[in-house]
Amino acid sequence: MTHRRLPRVLLFDLDGTLVDTAPDLARATNALRAHHGLPPLPYPRIRSEVSNGGNALVSLALGIDKEDAAHAKARTFLLSAYGEDVAAKSRLFPGLDSLLDRWSVPPRSWGIVTNKPRAYTIPLLDALDLRPGTLLCADDLDERKPSPEPLWEAARQLDASADECWYIGDHRRDMEAARAAGMTGVAAAYGYLDGKEDCRDWPADVWAATPEALVELLTASATLP
Repeated sequence: MTHRRLPRVLLFDLDGTLVDTAPDLARATNALRAHHGLPPLPYPRIRSEVSNGGNALVSLALGIDKEDAAHAKARTFLLSAYGEDVAAKSRLFPGLDSLLDRWSVPPRSWGIVTNKPRAYTIPLLDALDLRPGTLLCADDLDERKPSPEPLWEAARQLDASADECWYIGDHRRDMEAARAAGMTGVAAAYGYLDGKEDCRDWPADVWAATPEALVELLTASATLP
C-alpha cells in the first residue's frame, strides 16, 4: 500500500474533469457542420475530442488541419456558437459538489487551472455558481500546461507548497504538468479520453475511473492502493 496525505489544496482541470462541458461543445461543433451543409456527428465522437481543444474540434468537424486557409474562420464560428450559451447543458460531474464544499473550508482550498480561455471560463463558472479560490486560464500567463508554471502560480495564490496540492486532470498534459510541478497527479479516467492512448501510461500518481471513485478517494482514509 502507498500512503499519501490527503491534500490541503485541490487543483482541477476544468473541461472533462470538474465540469462536463462536452454537450455544449458538441452543440457548437455540429452547428459548424450544419453551417457547411454537413450532418451532425455522433455525440461520443465529439466527446472524445473535446480535451484536445477548439482546433481539434474544427478539424474533426470539417476534416481540415490547422494549416488550412479555412481553419481560422471555422474556429471563430465554432467559438462564437459555443459562446452563445456555454452552460446550456454543462454540469458539474456527479458528486464533485461534495468535494468542493469540503475543500472550501479553511485551511483547505481549491482552484482551477485550465487551458480554456477566460472569456469562456468565467461565464461557465458564473452559470454554475462555482467560486474557486484561484483560477488560472489559458490567457493568464505566458505558459500553459503541460508547463508547470500555471500550477505553481495557482499554489502561490493559495499560499500552498507543491506537496500540499493534488492536480486532477483528464489529459496527458495535465499529468505532465503535475509531475513537473512536484504535485500529486490524479488522472480523471472518466474524462474526455480520445482512445488513442491508455491513461495508465500517463505519468500520474493515482487514477480515478469515475467521478464517484474520485470522491471516494478523497473522502476515505489517506491509504491509497
